Amino acid sequence: MAVPKRKTSRARRGDRRAHWKLEAPRLVPCPRCHQPKLPHRVCPECGYYAGRQVVETEKE
Repeated sequence: MAVPKRKTSRARRGDRRAHWKLEAPRLVPCPRCHQPKLPHRVCPECGYYAGRQVVETEKE
């Protein structure tokens, strides 16, 4: 079995893990109501997707 000859330094370990950070979700404006929404999903504000209403929303 392979065993490392030297201890991995904190710097090398940190360099390897440098790209593990989280990203904020990408948001796009809804073409109908211009509220931010996740791409390829129904708009939670107006209920529209691909130009047609697919979810009923409560109106005030």
